[in-house]
Amino acid sequence: MHDTDTGSAEVQIALASHQIDELASHLKKHPKDKHSRRGLLGMVNKRRKLLHYLSEEAPTSYKKVLKKLGLKR
Repeated sequence: MHDTDTGSAEVQIALASHQIDELASHLKKHPKDKHSRRGLLGMVNKRRKLLHYLSEEAPTSYKKVLKKLGLKR
């Protein structure tokens, strides 16, 4: 991977995780924001699908990503 890599599954998972963290903190301040909550659920689903793909295609990379991002699986 290189500095401008945005297409690999590992990078997409990291970017989605960052966006999920930001949106989760927003929802803590604004609990009635239903539109953002729906967007959050979509991002979580997208990350879940990418993690599943990575676990099937590259198990070692999958484990590295989980450990680096601090995700549970």
